[in-house]
Amino acid sequence: MAKFNKKKLPSRHTSLGADRAPHRSFYYAMGETEKDVAKPFVGVVSTWNEAAPCNIALMRQAQSVKKGVRANGGTPREFCTITVTDGIAMGHEGMKSSLISREVIADSAELTVRGHCYDALVGIAGCDKSLPGLMMSMVRLNVPSVFIYGGSILPGRYKGKDVTVVDVFEAVGKHSSGKMSAAELRKLELVACPSAGACGGQFTANTMACVSEAIGLALPYSAGTPAPYEERDKYAKASGKMVMNLLKKGIKPRDIVTRKALENAATVVAATGGSTNAGLHLPAIANEAGIKFDLMDVAKIFKRTPYLADLKPGGKYVAKDMWLAGGVPMLLKTLYEGGYIHGDCMTVTGKTMKENLKGIKFNPKQKVMRSYKNPLSTTGGVVGLKGNLAPEGAIVKVAGLRKLQFTGKARCFDNEESAMKAVQSRKYNDGDVIIIRYEGPVGGPGMREMLSTTGAIYGQGKGEKVALITDGRFSGATRGFCVGHVGPEAALGGPIGLLRTGDIIDIDAKKGTINVRLSKKEMAARKRKWKARKSDFGSGTLWKYAQTVGPAYLGAPTHPGKKKEVKDYSEI
Repeated sequence: MAKFNKKKLPSRHTSLGADRAPHRSFYYAMGETEKDVAKPFVGVVSTWNEAAPCNIALMRQAQSVKKGVRANGGTPREFCTITVTDGIAMGHEGMKSSLISREVIADSAELTVRGHCYDALVGIAGCDKSLPGLMMSMVRLNVPSVFIYGGSILPGRYKGKDVTVVDVFEAVGKHSSGKMSAAELRKLELVACPSAGACGGQFTANTMACVSEAIGLALPYSAGTPAPYEERDKYAKASGKMVMNLLKKGIKPRDIVTRKALENAATVVAATGGSTNAGLHLPAIANEAGIKFDLMDVAKIFKRTPYLADLKPGGKYVAKDMWLAGGVPMLLKTLYEGGYIHGDCMTVTGKTMKENLKGIKFNPKQKVMRSYKNPLSTTGGVVGLKGNLAPEGAIVKVAGLRKLQFTGKARCFDNEESAMKAVQSRKYNDGDVIIIRYEGPVGGPGMREMLSTTGAIYGQGKGEKVALITDGRFSGATRGFCVGHVGPEAALGGPIGLLRTGDIIDIDAKKGTINVRLSKKEMAARKRKWKARKSDFGSGTLWKYAQTVGPAYLGAPTHPGKKKEVKDYSEI
């Protein structure tokens, strides 16, 4: 067992010397011994709560992490932070809290570690924003850190098929258009979510879980095992042991999260047809490391990456299937063999990506993942767009789409509720481009996801007959021709705020363009007449967020990141 010199660690400020006797007495009150207090303090943070199945298995796994920390010479200090669960926040005003929760998670983990001078961090997360939130805090604090995903939910079974919660969102659309009875909807909702764990398709949680391995912050294979399986605890214990190894070797998150590692992360998102939300979270993680890696940098990687994993919502399989087929390491291996992955990136194993992948062979007999030589399509499942409607860029998920161009008339809505109402009462036509604006980071505030609306459209059988454009976000579970993250947002006077119903819009996901057929002169005239809308929030956290949040293409950051950092916490 390694011996650590506490005189060089942050926890010396709370545990060494005669003047820290009161501090030590608090630890003794919690059952720690003098020997325990003399060891490094390791924060073990989970986003455990009873908000949703994504989070309920996390406290169990935290206990296994703590065993790993103790076994390798550390003293674990467990704490929890919040999550806002998108599945329950979806489709109403509660969704404004979702993206903001990412910042609160990162900030609260940072404050806990700073306040108590912890020397290292292991983070366990289950739901969409909690994964990037904890990864952001790790890079921000720059103490040796290991991330671990809490695991995905098992698929439900309905009429002999695997189903996920997305099938329920889409069933709402089928029910509203008379294609599904209330009794059938009830039967489906009762079986769709049979266990603990995050949504089973390649939605935001599983996308960011794959990212955690590809970026090097999580142990190989740790992203795959479903939440209810006790095998997860093996990875949790190993993560606790590994963080002590990183502390011994002095390997920190900013040694791991480099430009190349971020490119590896974007590559895995594209290869799995992952969530468009990665286009928001990767730039936010990059900001913590002081690296410029914006939405269009992410989109460049997407454009050159083959789409290899046949996962829902665009494909057939769920996270459990990918795990059984060989997991993230097998996908990384074929991408590495094809020259799409940088092998020289450091990871939390203390080895490089190339070394981690050394003994892995691609299994051609499984059907979930393709070899790089035989892709589902030659470019990734997500495409970046730019044009006079989105000068700062926008993003569209093309995995599973049959056509990549769309031209239609704008039908404008100034919030999601009014758009959802129109969709439910079918007040739109085939060929329309539904515009949902004033839902950006500032305008929302909070940049809501639009799964209820897109799910209802898809359930009505109109998924590719209309397009939808928003300065808000889409769920990783969204299907259909949906463009999000349009910037500048409407609340800041961006072009999306100048559109009128009837304007003709051209979207081309092959060329990567998004334009409205208006002259510069007409756009300028409309801009002169445009007036900023009064926010619905004049106080509280949502108001506070709107005062500090940056643009979506930079990841909607709420602080300047490492670029303006004066002192590195890990060096205090």
